[in-house]
Amino acid sequence: MTGPIDRSADDAVLARLGKKQVLKRRFDFWSLFGFAVCELITWETVLALFSQGFENGGPSGLLYGFIIAWSSTLSVYTVISELASMAPIAAGQYYWVYMLSSEKYRVFASYIIGWLTSLAWIATVATETLFAGTMLEGLVILDYSTYTATNWKGTLLTWAVALVSTFINAVIPSMLPRIEIGTVVFHVAGFIVIIALLWRYTGSYHNADFVFRTSLNEGNWPTQGLSYCVGFLGNVATFVGADASVHLAEEVSHAATTIPRVITSSMILNGIVGFVMMITLLFCLGDVDSVLESQTGFPFIQIFYNSVRSVAGATVMGAIVLILTWACATGIITSASRMTWAFARDRGTPFSRIISKVDPRTQVPIIAIGVVVVIACLLTLINIGSSTAFNDVISLTITGFYGSYLVPSALLLYHRLKPGNILPYGSLVDGQDLGTSYPVSAPAASPSDNDTQPDETYTEKTTKPTESKPGNNAPITVTSADEQGRITFAPTQLVWGPWHIPGLLGIINNAYACVYMVFVIFWSVWPPATPVAADTMNYSVVVTGGVIILSIVWYWIRGRKEYKGPLVDKEVIELIQRNQIVGV
Repeated sequence: MTGPIDRSADDAVLARLGKKQVLKRRFDFWSLFGFAVCELITWETVLALFSQGFENGGPSGLLYGFIIAWSSTLSVYTVISELASMAPIAAGQYYWVYMLSSEKYRVFASYIIGWLTSLAWIATVATETLFAGTMLEGLVILDYSTYTATNWKGTLLTWAVALVSTFINAVIPSMLPRIEIGTVVFHVAGFIVIIALLWRYTGSYHNADFVFRTSLNEGNWPTQGLSYCVGFLGNVATFVGADASVHLAEEVSHAATTIPRVITSSMILNGIVGFVMMITLLFCLGDVDSVLESQTGFPFIQIFYNSVRSVAGATVMGAIVLILTWACATGIITSASRMTWAFARDRGTPFSRIISKVDPRTQVPIIAIGVVVVIACLLTLINIGSSTAFNDVISLTITGFYGSYLVPSALLLYHRLKPGNILPYGSLVDGQDLGTSYPVSAPAASPSDNDTQPDETYTEKTTKPTESKPGNNAPITVTSADEQGRITFAPTQLVWGPWHIPGLLGIINNAYACVYMVFVIFWSVWPPATPVAADTMNYSVVVTGGVIILSIVWYWIRGRKEYKGPLVDKEVIELIQRNQIVGV
């Protein structure tokens, strides 16, 4: 059924995770599917990141590397889907880490992962808006040969992209589901048009030997194998961010099943079209030197021009990629703001009380949207001084994301190897009475609002078993209550969600995903070429390590006083005490 019953079921699932419903559930399967597909924009990213893998690995490295990255990333995201099905909440990774960690380390570990995930998403906003901004500049260069490209002009165009995307997110968010459905149609249609034009108008094609057997080592690495591994990161970046749907968990109907289905189906679709685009690009590449040395800054724009031999035609083709990249930037702002808002809601960020506010008219976290976009725009200022330095900042899009995926995935693997640690979906679980007392007249607000009155107190009490209900997920247990009345909780028993890979196959997939993520993180810190100089060094390990170190330092200075883990909303406590949360 649909309507109020569905909303009530979604609210109950969220309540069992400690949160009341404050965002509007605008998305269904198809609109979220459109959102997920357009966040990956795989065939478009294949075009945009073509040179990285081509120079280190060559055509064969790109092609076979794509297959490995696609299948391996699908493995990673099936694990992420399992976690999202267990706990469909906007907080995502840091919530899962808290849920799966031992009591001794859960607060600290979830805090670090919260910071890493939030900043990785903000870095991705900066990356994607800059892609769109400089892509727009590349089309201007194609059309006006007298135009002189500079980093500051590209940055200004980036801000224009960010401004339009912010308007959609903050002013007309109700349009997002329809925009996403329209975008996925345009995504597929644009793919067909560009593929058809390339095959139809390219003057001469490279042969199969060039596409399937040619390797390059333009980075001057000691072995071809090293070159393959360094260039592999271009294919990895093609699939980063498929967890965007996770952070919309509180805005989608039937999140526990919809999100896993959306993630896996979008990965399959994007992998297929991305692979076809990769093969087409390699056959229709034309003159390699002219492509790699293109004044537009994007080899694919030069490939379009060389194929159709028309400035107008290449501009239209490039505009298709630009529009879809712009749409992707809009969606990334949506996900990044929800992640930042969720972390602020649990007191993980500075000024959390302000950032966690939700606009009553639009039912979206407008302040969090503004914070994300402003920080991302400030990051793009680095591009004016040095594009190399900016590339190191945006390296968080790989090391940050994969680090935030690895920790909860490894913890999940640990639990699934321990028989009985995770019960089957729908299992009967012994309920527990929160035993939390507070004045009945307390205002309806979250304990995390910092609006607690001096006479409002929360006290822990020994829990006692209560009657369990079929289908209930793990019940909430109060784990701490500080002097400000903020209450944290953790499930007493892990229970699989309605979507997961069962048995030995699930264990093998989980283990492989963890090994692959370690592999990706290791190679993500390597420079693109040798010999290495100061301006060609990959500083991603410094950037990512710096984020982790600074978050640890901030935790000990202030974070441990503010952040206690995910917080329980007062309304949720009231519902539990009144036995109004039932299995769904």
